Amino acid sequence: MKLNEKEISGLWVAETCHYIDHRGAFSRLYCENELSEILGRRRIMQINHSRTLMAGAVRGMHYQNPPHAEMKLVRCMKGRVWDVALDLRRNSPTFLMWHAEELSPGNGRVMIIPEGCAHGFQVLEQDSELLYFHTSAYTPGAEGGVSYADPLIDIKWPLPPSDLSARDLNHSPITLDFRGIQL
Repeated sequence: MKLNEKEISGLWVAETCHYIDHRGAFSRLYCENELSEILGRRRIMQINHSRTLMAGAVRGMHYQNPPHAEMKLVRCMKGRVWDVALDLRRNSPTFLMWHAEELSPGNGRVMIIPEGCAHGFQVLEQDSELLYFHTSAYTPGAEGGVSYADPLIDIKWPLPPSDLSARDLNHSPITLDFRGIQL
């Protein structure tokens, strides 16, 4: 794994190698040793899989509030997605900045999103699948969200956003008095 830190503090993209031969391919999904500097004392507590059928569909922007805030490691297993992290951490030098990466099986990238950042994605290719590694278990009462269309954030989705859940359509935009998440 090659680890690349991005402009948002604590946000990393891991590039993994593919080994391809006449039988197929092999790649490492997770390596605690190689990720130990980033993970610190965190442990992977939950692994989730999502499948989204329609290109253009947006899921997000989701996060969990403390004390259930979570780091996420996100990898695309099928198709292509445009994966987005939004810094919501109070006093962060990159507060309200977002970063996006295209994830696909072909590029083998893994987005590593720190606690206090919202996460979402847009499907670029129909029938795309993501695998998520979480450092905290999902806690319904701790969930939060930001509008995918928040004008203050102005995420530049590559396709016209479509096929949003009722929950995601009802996330509020950030107000001017929002001070961020205190971790």
